[in-house]
Amino acid sequence: MERNEILERVQDVFRDELELDDLVLTDETTADDVEEWDSLTHVQIVVALEKAFALKFTSREILSWDNVGDLVDCIEKKIG
Repeated sequence: MERNEILERVQDVFRDELELDDLVLTDETTADDVEEWDSLTHVQIVVALEKAFALKFTSREILSWDNVGDLVDCIEKKIG
């Protein structure tokens, strides 16, 4: 799967979980950029991403993400 395809799937998950149909994510997007993205929705997003990509993230991986780009990189490595 290409990196841009991963980002599109991640964006779809975020849109579903945050109920924001027009949300556009970039590699630089952080929780500070999206008002609805708080600690509770972060957990929901992580669980939804694990289901969408059929993988599991470690706590260390999750804590290492500074932005959406880091998240996409992590997924890319896991499914690569």
